[in-house]
Amino acid sequence: MIQDSMASFPDSPLAPPASAPIGTAQPGGGWVMGLEERWGACRRWMIRAFFKDHLARFNARRLGNEDPKQPDSRIIDQRDLKFLRPVSGVSFEGPDPWGWRGRLGLARLGLGEVVVFSLLLTPCWVAHAVLGVTVHWAWWIGFAPFFIWNLFTIAFFRDPERLVPTGDNLIVSPADGVVTGTEEVDMPDFPGGRALRVSIFLSVFSVHINRAPFAMKTAVVRYYPGLFLDARHADCAERNEQLWVDGFAAKNGLPIRLKQISGAIARRIVCWTKPGDGLNAGERFGLIKFGSRTDLLLPVGSATLRVKKGEGVWGGKTVLGEWKA
Repeated sequence: MIQDSMASFPDSPLAPPASAPIGTAQPGGGWVMGLEERWGACRRWMIRAFFKDHLARFNARRLGNEDPKQPDSRIIDQRDLKFLRPVSGVSFEGPDPWGWRGRLGLARLGLGEVVVFSLLLTPCWVAHAVLGVTVHWAWWIGFAPFFIWNLFTIAFFRDPERLVPTGDNLIVSPADGVVTGTEEVDMPDFPGGRALRVSIFLSVFSVHINRAPFAMKTAVVRYYPGLFLDARHADCAERNEQLWVDGFAAKNGLPIRLKQISGAIARRIVCWTKPGDGLNAGERFGLIKFGSRTDLLLPVGSATLRVKKGEGVWGGKTVLGEWKA
């Protein structure tokens, strides 16, 4: 049976100095997110001013505790839940008219970066290509970096479907990347004060979607501002910016911890699960924008690992190990 008590997860003395309030799914902010928020405010103003039918239609479908009559309400329809779902009790009955954005093969919370960088880079490589054809071949030299940068940005936010292995005793990888460590570490708020940690390094070429390693229930989500050391640095697990998802495994009720850790390049952690959410094995719960690290912590002696340091893994697909009986 899954436990519900958040008191089982006090602040750990091994955490970065202090947690910070979570105001959005991307608590560290970012300039692209800032642009999206400004556009959202403009869109909501236009809807309230010129599209009263749209406002009334979605107010009728609205569920939750935020008052839609308040002029400063940040939620009009499902688009506004993109960053606010973790901190809002609002939802909408019926289908999501913008649900197709999650079926593009790209991370929905990375579409802002894809659009912004494409708008900046596409005119550059198109102009170099045109000048290379019409003026001089040397313009093609400038074409390559802009075109490759544009393709890289799109590829970085790819979000492929994964066939999740079946079996309630299996533990699948929460991320794509390379296993950089499997060891026991001090963790005072775990049974016995120790935890089995599996660390996965995600390079800039990895898929950066994070997935639940097994069926679980989220108990606590905490965000810790910090440094941006290389994700392979020995101290990054304690000193870097990170977000913790604490919960309980559905199979046995054991406490578990998922840590999204920023890196030297990755500076934007995204997590859309919130306390009380149930997650299925392989279900997406967040992403880290650009190179990073994901840690899975389990009670010592609770599982048998099948992977070792240096092995490549795929989120929601590779079996890391299995629960002991």
